[in-house]
Amino acid sequence: MTRRRCPWLLLALGVAVFSGCRIGRSQDELTLAGSTSIQPFADRWAEIFMEKRPGLGVDVQGGGSSAGIQACVSGACQIGMSSRDLKGDEKQLYEIVVARDGLAIIVHPSNPVRALAVAAVKQIFAGDLLSWGLLGGEARPITVVTREEGSGTRGAFQELVMGKTRIYSGAITQDSNGTVREIVAHDPAAIGFISLGLVNDQVRAVDLDGAAATEENIRNGSYKLVRPFLFISRGEPTGLAKEFIDFVLSAEGQALVKEEGLLPIK
Repeated sequence: MTRRRCPWLLLALGVAVFSGCRIGRSQDELTLAGSTSIQPFADRWAEIFMEKRPGLGVDVQGGGSSAGIQACVSGACQIGMSSRDLKGDEKQLYEIVVARDGLAIIVHPSNPVRALAVAAVKQIFAGDLLSWGLLGGEARPITVVTREEGSGTRGAFQELVMGKTRIYSGAITQDSNGTVREIVAHDPAAIGFISLGLVNDQVRAVDLDGAAATEENIRNGSYKLVRPFLFISRGEPTGLAKEFIDFVLSAEGQALVKEEGLLPIK
């Protein structure tokens, strides 16, 4: 478990308005907002938590990591969710790593290309490699699918793969891992990136630099695309926020992490 105890964050952000979140809430309401990568897992945690606490309401909203961080700063939610590392002034927030996730590079199951170098992935998303024929596949143009600006998934991909090189403007931009997966699942020429925990039989994760996208390879360090799943708050969590986070970090909560294809932190 990684915790950082920090002072109150003062940012010149103004008051972020986050749809559906309310600063004035009862003691029986808990709101989480942010990363759409974490959202489906947080929905499941919330479902089980509410079964244990009848009468309690837990509202889990998406919007992206950056939006969740701003909602946390403004007080529009008790727990922000980020699937990228905090940066700059954001590091003054209190953060808790609740899981780790591999970032999978996915293609259509019919694509004969089963392995790529990370350097080749960077060239594809930069728009410098345009045909699968140059990579051992069929001679057809590559359809590049990416996440929107502000997405934690995109932020992690940018940091881990692209560095300072921008994703090229011809890429198809989607607002969730699920829609990226759907496009790749229906386009034999497509390539995208999603949370490893969301890979299913509709798509196939390619090997990177000789390592398959598996939990074992993430743990032994041979698969390099790994990011944290963070819960964040303006100070050390108390009340319902603390209870919920403690549940997620409990043996039961972490077992669910593993069941859903993420890496437990314990």
